[in-house]
Amino acid sequence: MTDYDPTRPKWEQIAEVLRARITSGELPPRTLVSEVQLEAEFGVARGTVRKATAALREEGLITTTAGMGSFVAGRP
Repeated sequence: MTDYDPTRPKWEQIAEVLRARITSGELPPRTLVSEVQLEAEFGVARGTVRKATAALREEGLITTTAGMGSFVAGRP
């Protein structure tokens, strides 16, 4: 993703892409959501990635464990 909508924050757009990947099954439950990989893929700073993952965590789509990372949550 290199073309961002300039009227919306980048973190929202990244969260939207990740949300779609999770709901479609492209990112199955228990898949690691790597901040480093997302930084490289989207060409943004770590803080931007963290805002996106925080939004997904609030929605219950990912879980984060200190020292382990963020993972796609299991299906209810």
